[in-house]
Amino acid sequence: MRRYSKHTDEDDIRQRPGRKGTRPRTNIRPKHEDAASGMVLTVDRGRLTCLVDDRVILAMKARELGRKAAVVGDRVALVGDMSGKKDTLARIVRIEERSSVLRRTADDDDPYERIVVANADQLAIVTALADPEPRPRLIDRCLVAAFDAGLKPLLVLTKSDLASPDKLLEAYGALDFPYVVTSREELENGDAADHVREFLAGRTTAFVGHSGVGKTTLVNALVPEDRKRVTGHVNAVTGRGRHTTTSALALPLADAQGWVIDTPGVRSFGLHHVDPSRVIHAFPDLEPGTEGCPRACSHDEPDCALDAWVEEGHADPARLYSLRRLLSTRERREGD
Repeated sequence: MRRYSKHTDEDDIRQRPGRKGTRPRTNIRPKHEDAASGMVLTVDRGRLTCLVDDRVILAMKARELGRKAAVVGDRVALVGDMSGKKDTLARIVRIEERSSVLRRTADDDDPYERIVVANADQLAIVTALADPEPRPRLIDRCLVAAFDAGLKPLLVLTKSDLASPDKLLEAYGALDFPYVVTSREELENGDAADHVREFLAGRTTAFVGHSGVGKTTLVNALVPEDRKRVTGHVNAVTGRGRHTTTSALALPLADAQGWVIDTPGVRSFGLHHVDPSRVIHAFPDLEPGTEGCPRACSHDEPDCALDAWVEEGHADPARLYSLRRLLSTRERREGD
């Protein structure tokens, strides 16, 4: 039996009995002021591939970060072995403040948010005009997520040799954001990349789209030869592509003037996390007109002040229609 003297103080009681030299617990964590700066390129089962200077290293999250997870695009601080040699492992001890976060949920009634990518500037929404057929509701959902995250949208339409882009472009014309139209031949010979590249310079662009639209083929044409990813094919019967991109991956542009982030093909893009009141910020011509709206206005009800704002000539009616279509997209499935 361990005996305590009558002079035992509070600090002695905090020590674990039977262990010599045990120090009291503390909430103070090391600052790691000498940690190296890096960028997360991809995440695979708890192992993170990071770029530190010009070296690609493998790292794991330090225990002190708790449940906070690093994602592709994150700027992080690392300590440990930075050699990048085989069987070496560094530790991520800090995740720097993010400039943007693109999120999605599995479904609209799923409260669990999944961060797709951090610190992106732009979202390239890639869709085929045929084989597989375009899914406007999925495009709408990606646009809402982009506006909510503060990312600039870029619409990339592929396979224009199979169908005309006019109808789809007309539907999004009032939103006034850039687009690129390419054919299968341009996608295969690399010309499509030349059309897209001018919108990517100096930016970090995340690419999203469902399988079979040519997203990864396009990304491969934009990055150095040794960074290309495996691509799949589209089933001629179902029009569905084989999922070849299983995790997000950040890749440098061939001219090293920006980054592209290839993401797995998506079948759904839940918007449970999006506050509809933030979508109006993507419509600066309509936003002043909301000052006369009733509190918590959905912008699609009889008392909405935007109807009068448009009737007075302050904005194009097509813009109001686009806003209301995007706001209502949470109430519809992508296949509707």
